[in-house]
Amino acid sequence: MQESRREAPRRLVVVRHAKAEPTAPSDHGRALAARGRADAAEAGRWLRATGIDPDAALVSDALRTQQTWEHLADAAGWGLEPDLSAGLYAAGADSAFDLLRETDPEVTTLVVIGHNPTMAYVAELIDDGEGDVEATTFMLTRGFPTSALAVFVVAGEWADLGPGSGRLEAFHVGDG
Repeated sequence: MQESRREAPRRLVVVRHAKAEPTAPSDHGRALAARGRADAAEAGRWLRATGIDPDAALVSDALRTQQTWEHLADAAGWGLEPDLSAGLYAAGADSAFDLLRETDPEVTTLVVIGHNPTMAYVAELIDDGEGDVEATTFMLTRGFPTSALAVFVVAGEWADLGPGSGRLEAFHVGDG
């Protein structure tokens, strides 16, 4: 069973946190706005309808990303506890890739929730250009606004994740 699990394609869901309040005592402590809570829940319902069921989540330890995870996971019906990452909060694309490469090899579906511009860069870099044309066009024309998510199929090991290593399967932005 474990052997076939390792050979199965992996799925990576790259998510930008939902809309946050404009101010707080610190950037790290900014909470989600009402729209952000609704958008995160809508994204979770979309993921559930798409059949995404992660076995791991890497979430920046900022308040708004943690709250995005809570609303998204609740709406998706996931009981999974995320790994909170202080490193993901300030990570650039290279550092984010390093963090993603540390994912347990047994994980088949990983959700990562972070901040822009990093999440947009990771999504653009990982895309091999061979995925769903409509999703690619949508991602390129819409950018990566709050609550945006990109679903990639990754054929290799997490340790080998890098530019061009994922095929875009779907891209979603709520109506908020």
